[in-house]
Amino acid sequence: MYKYQRLKDLREDRDLYQKNVADLLGTTQRQYSRWETGAQEIPFHHVITLAKFYKCSIDYIAGLTNRK
Repeated sequence: MYKYQRLKDLREDRDLYQKNVADLLGTTQRQYSRWETGAQEIPFHHVITLAKFYKCSIDYIAGLTNRK
């Protein structure tokens, strides 16, 4: 699914580690890794936080558009 690859791509484009993003979201690196790989669904309020942080739309993260 696009969403999971987009989370990884957005993070890597900014040279961040999973731990950096996990700290932003107030969670552990292990939990964030589950969300990024699609092993577990990421809570919507975290998607909102990430969209603001990465300055892109929620639709972009969800893979509904290719326009950030």
